[in-house]
Amino acid sequence: MNSSFKIYVPFSRIVLLGMLALLMGCKGNPVSSMPQIAEPTAFVIPSPTSYDPMPQTSDGFYWWNKVVFYEIFVRSFADSNGDGIGDLNGIIQKLDYLNDGNPDTDSDLGINAIWLMPIYPASSYHGYDVIDYYDINPQYGTLEDLKNLLSKAHQRGIRVIIDFVINHTSSKHPWFIDARSNPASQYRAWYIWSIENPGYSGPWGERVWHFNYNGQYYYGVFTAEMPDLNFVNAKVTQEVYKIARFWIEDVGVDGFRVDGARHLIEDGKIQANSSATHRWFEQFQFGIKQMNSQFLTIGEVWDSNFAAVKYVKNDAFDLVFDFELSESILAGLNRSDAKKISNALEFNFKLYPQFQKANFLTNHDMNRAMDALLMDVNKAKLAAILLLTSPGVPFIYYGEEIGMAGSKPDENIRKPMQWDSSVNSGFSNATPWQSLNSEYKVNNVAELRVDQNSLFTLYRELIQLRNGHISLQTGEFILIDTKNTGIIAFLRKSSQETILVLINLGKEKVPLTLDLSVGTMPPEKYNASVLLSSFQMDDFEMDAGKSNSLFQGEKILNPEDYLLISLQKK
Repeated sequence: MNSSFKIYVPFSRIVLLGMLALLMGCKGNPVSSMPQIAEPTAFVIPSPTSYDPMPQTSDGFYWWNKVVFYEIFVRSFADSNGDGIGDLNGIIQKLDYLNDGNPDTDSDLGINAIWLMPIYPASSYHGYDVIDYYDINPQYGTLEDLKNLLSKAHQRGIRVIIDFVINHTSSKHPWFIDARSNPASQYRAWYIWSIENPGYSGPWGERVWHFNYNGQYYYGVFTAEMPDLNFVNAKVTQEVYKIARFWIEDVGVDGFRVDGARHLIEDGKIQANSSATHRWFEQFQFGIKQMNSQFLTIGEVWDSNFAAVKYVKNDAFDLVFDFELSESILAGLNRSDAKKISNALEFNFKLYPQFQKANFLTNHDMNRAMDALLMDVNKAKLAAILLLTSPGVPFIYYGEEIGMAGSKPDENIRKPMQWDSSVNSGFSNATPWQSLNSEYKVNNVAELRVDQNSLFTLYRELIQLRNGHISLQTGEFILIDTKNTGIIAFLRKSSQETILVLINLGKEKVPLTLDLSVGTMPPEKYNASVLLSSFQMDDFEMDAGKSNSLFQGEKILNPEDYLLISLQKK
């Protein structure tokens, strides 16, 4: 083992190390007097006993199944102090835009959960190369500013989760600076070293072994500036539990989005989804729930759903992101291929247990949805409908609701938010850290929120519909075969109501007929109330249980038309 400081150990030892770390992170008695922690088991949260503006659970589902998330890159959202860089106080100033806390108003977007991209001190603009896990990037504010944001968000019923970047640190982190310069450093074994270059590449064919000036190589799956931590080292695991406890108990955030989760522990050339990675996260999840039973964990597992779902089924994460659904929605819309989208919706609904997956269109690592949809606003509207009516937990990337554009490189998909048509678009009183999109004067919040036919208005209506209808949050998903490759039709069904979602993705007009025969809905008479429609449609009565019982001979569905209807028994 003289060529590497990384040692692979069996699961039993990893579990033991995780338990030790959790115990050492506990306050109070020393480790020797603490009881043993049982093996991880499926966690069940209790039913609420009193009113809570941020309810923990209802109908047997977790709080995260009832919310709509909004992903924020702090640097680009709102600048409160005039330095051209977005900050935490800027987010506080814009909270009423997201959710004003008053259920009697409908001018706010209706967001009830926020994901903050990295807020730690870091060595680059994006923050994914952390240099201090216990503080806030001074360009964004202070820990007190974050606590103030949490308090004001919670008052509005908004939960806040943060990026948890533990696969790697910055090469400028004090741990790594000491480790790379001193082979005898206490932090040397916190990273992965090799005397010789093992010679293999990473999951994308990238270089992963990087030469250090003292003659050895270190491992970093993403870049040389982001050296991987060595999680088979008990001290690394212990420190990460300590970091987690700080953010959960001392600061009070509501969840972690775990960056690069599938790459945590390598097994030689196996650099993603190793058995040790799964087992470490299973133990970590158990420890997290001991700290706070309502804490949310979301894994970034950028992989097939067959690989990603294992983290949910084995209680390693509460949610993982559904990257395949994102690809299917965008590709299906561009190709007018309803079948591609319908198949993905149905397959993933059956694959994931109890809606425990996170849906999104694009995120901070992908070309923005508007670019992916070739700047077609109508397609962006259909994408929004699919995102906010599909089974799972929806995530909206900031600016997506106004159709912000942006394609790689990454800086161009993380540009400042477009608030209005003034100089610097209302983002800052100073020159922004990154140039604005050229179309900001006509494509901004102020312009679109007063346009009843805008993409923003549709997002707002959809979010508020989802917030007000259990069926859209956790209702059963029932796909309806329309016999037409351009039509998507499905039901979201709960004990309270059934909601029909109908979209024409095709290029042709089609008669609006639909088969709700026996097997799809019980043969009953229903009141059909129109919730949302791209065309004039009045409420009506229907008789389910008969072939082609809905709309027969009455309506024509034009290309890009959509319809949401609430069906309730008479």
